[in-house]
Amino acid sequence: MSGLFQDDPPPADDPHPADGPPAPAGPGLFGTALPAAAAPYRVLARKYRPTSFNDMIGQEAMVRTLRNAFAAGRVAHAFMLTGVRGVGKTTTARIIARALNCIGPDGTGGPTVDPCGVCPNCTAILADRHPDVTELDAASNNGIDEVRAIIEAVRFRPMQARARVFILDEVHMLSKAAFNALLKTLEEPPPHVKFVFATTEIRKVPVTVLSRCQRFDLRRISVAELSAHFAAIAGKEGVAVASEALTLIARAADGSARDGLSLLDQAISQAEPGVPIGAAMVTDMLGLADRAAVFDLFEALMAGHPAEALAVTDRAHALGADLGVLLQDLLDLVHTLSRLRSVPALRDSAELPEAERTRGVALAERLSMATLGRAWQMLLKGIGEVEAAPDRRAAAEMVLIRLCHVAELPPPAELVRRLSEQPPAANGPALPPSGGGGARAIANGGTQAAALAAPGPRLAGFRDVVALVAERRDPILHGHLVHSVHLVRFAPPVIELRPEADAPRDLAARLAALLTDATSTRWTIALSAAAGEPTVADQGSAADAARRVAAAGHPLVRAILETFPGARIEAVRDARADAYGLTAAPVLGGAAEFNGPDFAPPDAEFVDNGFADGPPDDVEN
Repeated sequence: MSGLFQDDPPPADDPHPADGPPAPAGPGLFGTALPAAAAPYRVLARKYRPTSFNDMIGQEAMVRTLRNAFAAGRVAHAFMLTGVRGVGKTTTARIIARALNCIGPDGTGGPTVDPCGVCPNCTAILADRHPDVTELDAASNNGIDEVRAIIEAVRFRPMQARARVFILDEVHMLSKAAFNALLKTLEEPPPHVKFVFATTEIRKVPVTVLSRCQRFDLRRISVAELSAHFAAIAGKEGVAVASEALTLIARAADGSARDGLSLLDQAISQAEPGVPIGAAMVTDMLGLADRAAVFDLFEALMAGHPAEALAVTDRAHALGADLGVLLQDLLDLVHTLSRLRSVPALRDSAELPEAERTRGVALAERLSMATLGRAWQMLLKGIGEVEAAPDRRAAAEMVLIRLCHVAELPPPAELVRRLSEQPPAANGPALPPSGGGGARAIANGGTQAAALAAPGPRLAGFRDVVALVAERRDPILHGHLVHSVHLVRFAPPVIELRPEADAPRDLAARLAALLTDATSTRWTIALSAAAGEPTVADQGSAADAARRVAAAGHPLVRAILETFPGARIEAVRDARADAYGLTAAPVLGGAAEFNGPDFAPPDAEFVDNGFADGPPDDVEN
């Protein structure tokens, strides 16, 4: 019956009823003819919203399960639909509501997974005005009062449909009290009540609610499926869209059909009538860098050509591309190349775009996983820097410049392997077994020996005496023994010394008293005018210098220093050396004779100990 609110169902041949009331016809109130009202424009996402499971794309597993459930009469009383935005959760809920209440064109049908779309129940649910189908947005109606209203409504039988259906969108937004109030009703609802929940945050839904629902995970729709879907819709709209443009839209949609249709709507609005929509226009609309430009930029980075890389970014910036987005495109490309290198079978995938199929495969074959992994880490860190920087463009360019400087550098282990294959120079010293970007060489791969002598006065030499003084915590006497005393003769319990002018006059007496107390043996400290050997400090300096010369003369260390400009040898340590940098054999006489450690052979395994003073400015950690 045509009533005040125009409740008559739309004609059977109109699958998409108009959103508003029909335009008035005939003369107006004052006798003048009213102009024909233009039909309101319906965006593509609403115009082509699926009305049956046959129209849905990318959710075959869910559709198959629901078909089997309806066919066997095993329809659950509560459904939980989860997935990213725009994959069809609310659409699925409405189709389920129609499937439960469809009575067929002749009014005698029962629940069916293929609702007719023409019976009163189907048309009313499609128009969102059925009294027995309640759709609630839990994001704004998330309190216990709204749930109590649902619980109260559950008690009443349907007014005209077969089942009362409650659709709660974004159900994870319900409060804890609201969830608790719903539990009992959700567990044992009346036979005429069905619940359909939809959420994008399934982890925020209590387990007690999930356990009472049949869960369906709606997956992201693939780029290939979205591209085909958008191509079909563009054909129905009479718009020519290049396949590359559709791929760009599908990729930007990130698995969401609704987002993609909104972008397609925008692209159609921007195009001139009769002019095909190309990839360039979509790239400009989305603020993206052209895919070919991304490949050009990445190839320049991997070749270490900063001038070419910055030229690409200048062109992209002039066209309106956000360089932060450009870094994200590079990150996506690195991920794709890593997958192509790790899983060669992907190179024959039908979903692989043409650019990735040609240039991408060639890059994946040429670049190692170590190089791709380093680029990934630097880009990932760089994107964070761009987001925090006051000048996004400058920050992005600094990231790219750093990439240019390190992209061609092999990993340290690979560098050592390559250089170790070269024959060592004649009579050259062997390679220290470890070294980093700062070329820190550690003899024997060990740590420095303990600074003090082992507990107990085992005095085999003068350095043992010096160490005993340090152990007895007499820093002033210890300092003079290290820097101001020359050993002339060591013949326990007699020590003959030549002190320098800055040594205290009571040095001999203090040392004799300390040694006598420590060993319970009377010691004699004699002073002599003989030259004696260098001080302990001078011997340690001479030994350290000799170790540096030995390490620097090795061909592999020289190659590392040349490969990493600005690197230097910070220290060469010997595990056998004591706290004064000396090994067991003392350095006698005035000349510094190196009695350092035996270095490892050139083919020794490389151990990366990092940079001496942090990495150079152009090297990423």
